[in-house]
Amino acid sequence: MSLWVFLAVIGAAFLHALWNALIKLGTSKVGAMVILSIVEVPIGLAVVAVSPPITTAAIPWVIAAGCTHFAYKSFLCYAYERGDLSRVYPIARGAAPMLVAIVGAFILADALTTRQYMAIAVLAAGILLMARGIFTSGEDRKMLPFALGSALATATYTLIDGMGARISDSPAAYVAWVFVADGLIFSVGMVALRGFAVIPRDGHAWRMGTLASAASYGAYAVSIWAMTLAPIALVAALRETSILFAVLIGWLAFGEKMSREKALAASIIVAGVLLSRL
Repeated sequence: MSLWVFLAVIGAAFLHALWNALIKLGTSKVGAMVILSIVEVPIGLAVVAVSPPITTAAIPWVIAAGCTHFAYKSFLCYAYERGDLSRVYPIARGAAPMLVAIVGAFILADALTTRQYMAIAVLAAGILLMARGIFTSGEDRKMLPFALGSALATATYTLIDGMGARISDSPAAYVAWVFVADGLIFSVGMVALRGFAVIPRDGHAWRMGTLASAASYGAYAVSIWAMTLAPIALVAALRETSILFAVLIGWLAFGEKMSREKALAASIIVAGVLLSRL
């Protein structure tokens, strides 16, 4: 991997942590996520316009991914309403690859290697240590099931996307259509549940939401580009440094409490993710 590709992947990891931070920054987490979702639609359509079409067999997978993203975003919003970025993000991001490895072994009939078993054990230890901090520091315990729900949804759409992209004949267009489906399902779904009042009216919220949406797509696009120039496993592993960026942003930008235990838990989770990816 060249230095420029390495720096690009690190930048993509930062962008992923950044869009989560921008959602956390908003007064209404759901409102910020609705704006992000609305902006996803034209971004996705623009990519579709310049990409080869997907096969009809991939359409059910696109819809399934969009529905799963609704659950992912909902859980993530509720978690951020109750907990710190530096607490929620590592749990949600770290538990996902652990669940993918476990479930994938059954659904995809892929046997787990010794290293993957070690990765699952390390991830579990880091997540348990991070979760323990919720109880010992008097934080809102309700954030934990929502963070784990977000991780479960992430693991689910990861498996869906993996299978859907394989039969789409156009991975770039497949992802773009997922962006469109995701944006429409979440924004329309939230309006149906909460009414049009869920859409923020002030310009600042729209600027932050638009920036978050652009960062979200940028994080993915850079990662996909890097995977065409460097080993996929190495790119996927480096991308997970987003956990450290999220912890640092929460501490330095939001003034969140940073204990030794939280820092250690985040480091263990990153180590577990690297084991699972490499």
